[in-house]
Amino acid sequence: MNGVIGGILPLALGIAISPIPIIAAILMLLSPKAKGTSVGFLLGWVLGIVVAVVVFTLLGSIIPASDPDASKPIAGTIQIVLGVLLLLLALKQWRSRPKGDAEPPMPKWMAAIDQLTAVKGAGLGFLLSAVNPKNLLMAVAAGVAIGTGGLSGGEATLAIVIFTVIAACSVAVPVVAYLVASAKMAGPLESLRHWLVHNNATVMAVLLLVIGVVVIGKGIGQF
Repeated sequence: MNGVIGGILPLALGIAISPIPIIAAILMLLSPKAKGTSVGFLLGWVLGIVVAVVVFTLLGSIIPASDPDASKPIAGTIQIVLGVLLLLLALKQWRSRPKGDAEPPMPKWMAAIDQLTAVKGAGLGFLLSAVNPKNLLMAVAAGVAIGTGGLSGGEATLAIVIFTVIAACSVAVPVVAYLVASAKMAGPLESLRHWLVHNNATVMAVLLLVIGVVVIGKGIGQF
């Protein structure tokens, strides 16, 4: 159990530090429909994480069981492939860094955030957590680690809950803080948004590099 938790923590942190959903949540909190869209976004974000991890935990659990001390080549191969994909994404992010003081391009959908409803906000949150390639790869790796970890149903559920809480905290914290003290949060949120916009590619490149190496190492250890 402890080994599985230790293995999924970096993956959960990788999703949590992903700048794009944090920027999206901040833009919603600075929009005219802040409360409705931000709460909807948070619910969709959490649901997407849960669905992705649960699906791949179930898929991972059907990999043929073996002696705990025996090698697990199937699980190891999957983890190595996922790690390599994360490294390729890290390279792509690094190359996309803005040059000098240039304004980095942001997704076009961010321009329409002011017009989002709570339902559309929830849908966006689900897509960014469950369908976004970077987050999906990390959810897949976590699901495989949980599903092949030889855990009981209760232990697997606890691992999924821990993963979800950590992965969702970076979106949950600003949303909850805004709901509690909206008048005091506008300035700090705008400053954080500005920093994340200009450092998005660098943060993700370093993060994906570290997590990719960790996942490859875990995969090699399965042989």
